[in-house]
Amino acid sequence: MKLLGASSLLFGTALLLNDLTAVNALKLFHRRKDFSDEAVLRRRATMSSDLDNHGDSQYYTNITLNGQSFSVLIDTGSSDLAVGSDVPGASSSGKTASVDYAIGEVKGPIELATLEFEGFSVQNQAFIRDTTGDQKTGEGIIGLGPSSSSVVQDTLGASTGNPPLDRIFLQNTSTPNYLSVYLGRSNDPTDPFPGDLTIGSLISGYENVTSQPKLSVTVVKSTNSQHWGSLLDANGIIGPDGVAINTTSKVAGTSKNTNQLRVIFDTGFTFPQVPTAVADAIYSRVPNATFKNITGNIGGVWTIPCTVELNVTFKFANVSFPIHPLDTSLSQFNEVDELGNPICLGAFQPIQQPSSTYDAILGMAFLRNAYMLINFGDFVNGLTDKVADPYIQLLPTTTDLAEAHNDFVTERLDGIDDTGSFHLLPASVQSDPTETQSGSETFADKIHPYIPYIIAGSVAAGVILLVAIGFCIRSGRKRRYQRLHEPAPVGLHHQEPPFSQYQPSRRY
Repeated sequence: MKLLGASSLLFGTALLLNDLTAVNALKLFHRRKDFSDEAVLRRRATMSSDLDNHGDSQYYTNITLNGQSFSVLIDTGSSDLAVGSDVPGASSSGKTASVDYAIGEVKGPIELATLEFEGFSVQNQAFIRDTTGDQKTGEGIIGLGPSSSSVVQDTLGASTGNPPLDRIFLQNTSTPNYLSVYLGRSNDPTDPFPGDLTIGSLISGYENVTSQPKLSVTVVKSTNSQHWGSLLDANGIIGPDGVAINTTSKVAGTSKNTNQLRVIFDTGFTFPQVPTAVADAIYSRVPNATFKNITGNIGGVWTIPCTVELNVTFKFANVSFPIHPLDTSLSQFNEVDELGNPICLGAFQPIQQPSSTYDAILGMAFLRNAYMLINFGDFVNGLTDKVADPYIQLLPTTTDLAEAHNDFVTERLDGIDDTGSFHLLPASVQSDPTETQSGSETFADKIHPYIPYIIAGSVAAGVILLVAIGFCIRSGRKRRYQRLHEPAPVGLHHQEPPFSQYQPSRRY
């Protein structure tokens, strides 16, 4: 999970020391401070909504613990519940737990209280009462990821420490074991819907998500790094020029087809993280595009003029997921270029620290374009019999491309459509400006496989050079030169001029 601080947060020092094998290394709890109450979208009357959208940077839902209300951030990239203030009447487990994140942590006693969430009631639900101060009073985070990544469960044991969703599924056996999430878009002029989350039921009007292909959940062979992830189609990202971007997975044993990227879905990441080559293919050909480090812990991203409309598509199981142009670049960070002109940040950021278990993290900017259903299957802890394999279903939500284009014109171009004059720069071979800033291979990494050949070649060249020098020295010794201190030999006496008997056979 990745949340935003004053502008945005990303992988920090902890990730530089870790290869992200632990799901918990992805969590950040810093909250944006620049959103007023008016900027927080509330429920839309025409559709049930359980989410509050904080500027497309964080999505919150409400829970109660022993009757006290908490606004908690939803996070499919973690598995534990944590709150930032005391819960009246909570009982102590006698144990403590800590969850480290890229920047910040939650740490404190594990307590038990009655949880009310999405119409379900759970007695003695375990949670962390955060004492670090990262969680504000009345706020917290609810992890919706696989229970194998739960620190609380590992500390207390499977039954007592099960995460909230596991507890709900185990005690409500008639409830289907699935979660669904729909993230809204705050600056959408035609549909400013904040978003919704359901457990065991579907959002009205989107029931056909169950007819979408079932994406198998990629299983990570580790006890503490399981994510909700699957495989993208081979070369399954269509760039703004309408051409598929060549992709190569770096995850060992992902698939026989190495062009399929292993991706994870995380509602806590504001900026989806993609391979460097993918980010470059999306943004580098935009006139005046610049790759730069943005302050406020955003890090290295492409910046482009906010007036540029880019259309990108992702493909899963041969189903296309167009990305709304308001999600391809983000305008809410108030960045300007050297001339003071507004610039937008490329939402699909070069991955900050590559992982050995996934190639990309599809966060909020992607998930605003897909209604996601996650079936937990056998990932519900405590099930004694095999139920079914977990899977993910995705339903495209940006289906009216003409409306999406008009939204962009309204929001970014003040209603004046001059997008027809825009053209991408020609594709060209160029150095990768993100190479040293986004965790890509360094020059030393690239030449490392060829070092044995370089050494062998150098040795061979040295031997040849020594042989050549020896040959020259030996050849030189065969010539005899008169020492300067010896007397000159007596000259020959000729009756005729020297060489007078030489008669050339041809004339030149």
